[in-house]
Amino acid sequence: MAHEYDVVILGGGTGGYVAAIRAAQLGLKTAIVEKGKLGGTCLHKGCIPSKALLRSAEVYATTKRGEDFGVVTGDVSLDFTKVQKRKHQIINQLHKGVQHLMKQGKIDVYEGIGRILGPSIFSPMPGTISVEMNSGAENEMLIPKNVIIATGSQPRTLPGLEIDGNVVMSSDEALEMESLPDSILIVGGGVIGIEWASMLSDFGVEVTVVEYADRIIPTEDQEISKEMQRLLKKKGIKMVTGAKVLSETLTKDNGVTISAEVKGVVKEFKAEKLLVSVGRLANTEGIGLENTEIQIDKGFIVTNEFYQTKESHIYAIGDVIGGLQLAHVASHEGITAVEHIAGKNPTPLDYHLVSRCIYSRPEVASVGITETEAIEKGHKVKVGKFSFRAIGKALVLGESDGFVKMIADEETNDLLGVHMIGPHVTDMISEAGLALVLDAVPWEIANTIHPHPTLSEAIGEAALAVDGKAIHG
Repeated sequence: MAHEYDVVILGGGTGGYVAAIRAAQLGLKTAIVEKGKLGGTCLHKGCIPSKALLRSAEVYATTKRGEDFGVVTGDVSLDFTKVQKRKHQIINQLHKGVQHLMKQGKIDVYEGIGRILGPSIFSPMPGTISVEMNSGAENEMLIPKNVIIATGSQPRTLPGLEIDGNVVMSSDEALEMESLPDSILIVGGGVIGIEWASMLSDFGVEVTVVEYADRIIPTEDQEISKEMQRLLKKKGIKMVTGAKVLSETLTKDNGVTISAEVKGVVKEFKAEKLLVSVGRLANTEGIGLENTEIQIDKGFIVTNEFYQTKESHIYAIGDVIGGLQLAHVASHEGITAVEHIAGKNPTPLDYHLVSRCIYSRPEVASVGITETEAIEKGHKVKVGKFSFRAIGKALVLGESDGFVKMIADEETNDLLGVHMIGPHVTDMISEAGLALVLDAVPWEIANTIHPHPTLSEAIGEAALAVDGKAIHG
């Protein structure tokens, strides 16, 4: 039996289900096809479970230094089974919430694998969706006026470092570990690799990070990278940059052994486990793209600013189109696509205004461009920096490492970027994001009264520092 819809969304992850909710709000008959569970990677294998583990690691690390706060706890131990149980409870609660939202919006959910068919008796254009149901029931046929591809991504690996789920893992397998290893080698010092390094170190695991680039988190401002590397080394994490992993040297005898070429010298590394964290691969296989004129570039679906593919009635959003592979970006892309379908003339998303976060300890958050990027774009820059060491609330928290850095154009005073490393900065970056959206200049941020004592005072002081007027610096 065929079912007609205004919009069918392939993928029920963050981007997909948010797009479905917006479509339902606009009165569009909507369906989601999801092969796994609603919430997708973010809820089940990414954002939420990793942050739940990071929180447990933070509490464990803080409790071990309880005497610094005058709290004598005695011997502190970790029950990793309960850590994992708490993680699953959070996931299950949020999963039920998403399921409720689907029912509330009267959005049909098909549990199975959806494939786009070419022109058929159902439609003269490609876009009919055949759903191979997880239940084994007969395939469902969906006939949509519009399709949104939101199939997400999966961990990328390197040739020779194939995932075995036991000794060589991606983040997917690492999230389900029943016990912690004594040591781990992390290949990749980007966002995910650094979050895992921080978390596992706080859990008491001996961690080594091997990064191909000449610095960790290479997409962040150079001063942020440098400070992160310093603080992670202070925690006992071994950091090796400029390292080319020699996959062919991998052996799995009583753990893992692998070599890497570091500045012309081959070095050997040993650990109980190996975590591959080298980016993510778009899920474009097996969804019927070969039945369409949709273009692929470097593994990602090509779209215009409203997320239309070459087939104008088929849209694509989220990780599958590359760019900033972030859950909050996918959500906004989904809303834009749906509003374009509904003829609402949405404003295209300005990726320059998107905040980026790393949930390690310390945290990193940024929005706008880095100092290097600003100079490369021809700006004559002025920079304000302010350390958390001069912020009372940071000292109260016992977390005074890090700083806020603000970059502005010297001639126009335009705000170009804000970069933070330190306690709870992922919760503070939205002020800087709003400032960029509203074209605020540093003096306007400085004249916003930041309550005392709060961590946000560092933002106001950094804004003053842009013009050499910091009060406590």
